Amino acid sequence: MYRNKGYFGVKTKGYDATMTKALRCFKLSIWSVMRNRRISRKRALVEYPFAIIKRVFHFSHNLVTLSRRVKVKFMFSCFA
Repeated sequence: MYRNKGYFGVKTKGYDATMTKALRCFKLSIWSVMRNRRISRKRALVEYPFAIIKRVFHFSHNLVTLSRRVKVKFMFSCFA
């Protein structure tokens, strides 16, 4: 699962491709920076089409927290 730095430290159910976050006490190594760039390049391919869909169908904010509910709400907003 490709996730941004906001999910740093949270366990995943599948493959963990969470971007590493720098903390106050230590900086990221060059390997972590390169890994974050690889992850962000893969995520960038998907982020742009979702931004267009959200703009066209006026789906800018989510008021639900579960991913299942977000998916259903997204589908209904696209069909409505």
